[in-house]
Amino acid sequence: MSSPARPLEHSPLTHISPWLVSQRWFASKGRVPQLELIGSWEMASDDARVFTHLIMDFSGRDPVLYQVPVTERTSPLPDAESALIAEIVLADGQTGYLYDGPHDHAYAKALLTLIGSNQEATALGATANGEAFGQIEISDIVSSRVLRGEQSNTSIIYHVRSENGIDRVICKVFRALHNGENPDVVLQAALAASGSLNVPHSIGCVVGEWDDIGQATGRARGHLAFAQEFLSGSEDAWRFALRSAENGEDFTARAYSLGTVTAEVHGLLAGSFGTAAPSLDEIDATLASWRSRLLLAIDEVPAVAEFRETIEALYESTASIEWPALQRIHGDYHLGQVLLAADGHWVLLDFEGEPLRPMEERSQPDFTLRDVAGMLRSFDYVAGSLGSTEEARNWTSASRKAFLSGYIDGSGVDLRDHRELLDAFEMDKALYEAVYEARNRPDWLSIPLTALGRLAERQR
Repeated sequence: MSSPARPLEHSPLTHISPWLVSQRWFASKGRVPQLELIGSWEMASDDARVFTHLIMDFSGRDPVLYQVPVTERTSPLPDAESALIAEIVLADGQTGYLYDGPHDHAYAKALLTLIGSNQEATALGATANGEAFGQIEISDIVSSRVLRGEQSNTSIIYHVRSENGIDRVICKVFRALHNGENPDVVLQAALAASGSLNVPHSIGCVVGEWDDIGQATGRARGHLAFAQEFLSGSEDAWRFALRSAENGEDFTARAYSLGTVTAEVHGLLAGSFGTAAPSLDEIDATLASWRSRLLLAIDEVPAVAEFRETIEALYESTASIEWPALQRIHGDYHLGQVLLAADGHWVLLDFEGEPLRPMEERSQPDFTLRDVAGMLRSFDYVAGSLGSTEEARNWTSASRKAFLSGYIDGSGVDLRDHRELLDAFEMDKALYEAVYEARNRPDWLSIPLTALGRLAERQR
């Protein structure tokens, strides 16, 4: 049980608000923030007071709940000026220093200890409980640092000592919270428990509860953090593939093995969570989503209108064919979500799904063809990022075919029987990309437009 709560000595919002709205993961930039403290908890530490605050921003169409870990110190933390949130006046009149928690080893150590020992934090209007999965026993936490480059979440890399020989751990701290299970935790933990070597070993998670008037019970419950093995010496598959294409190296064997691994992971997810034949309503909902995306793309990228008739005909044709079963999938699958481990095998990461989709949607069964289409589009981006030279296009074409062959052989499902559906899923993904590139990287817009043209030509 948690110990009695010691009152907060100051209002967190007073000092945190100016810092919060400047963070990369704060979604409502450009709006006047409307912030409210929903609850907090405190974790035990000998080095600092370690808090986590849940702060709701009501300025957008949909409120967003942020997880904001902070440490409170009575003296400055060496070499941590960039992580300083604010200087404050403590109850005894001393100057205090608030830091962004993940950058302070006091918070990082308290968080991993909470997970590994199944502890409960001290509740201050919200609760947090560590849950160890029992796969890895950590005996000592040596050091920690924040992984650079992330936007929507914050990951902490640890150097540890363990009974299993693992010396690196990564813990993802989810910044935007949602009611319900996070698929990144649930799916990877299930795959690791099944013995899969194509996801990292899972260590544990933190689950929290907080007040939420939008829930029937008045309380929401969701995942706050997820710890797993960090694979030292691994390389991002996107960078590896890009370098391979730049150097004119044959990637087909790698692409084939990625296809078989993808099929294996889909099979394990089906075995863990089951499958179900899609209802007519579920098929209609997918078709409606495709058509909505098409109209949005035409509105924002007028060049898409050239393909409208062909795309609509493709969508219409899929309404009358047999659709495969629904099951849990990765949901946001591309080369950037895969690592090439030091021993040469593929490891899949980040099963959280598309970040902009509601958590409830991301946790629903979907079609495996969506993952297959996502990876095919990723191979296209390799050629596009290299200027779509003939050599790069040939590299991409060969890699796409090898990936599909690997998936067919690994799953026992001949995707050629679902070619119209696969084309439709790839078309939908390319439409999404067209809108994204038009908004963010106009110089890359030709990549999805070229794909739409190619896919449309195949339907004629």
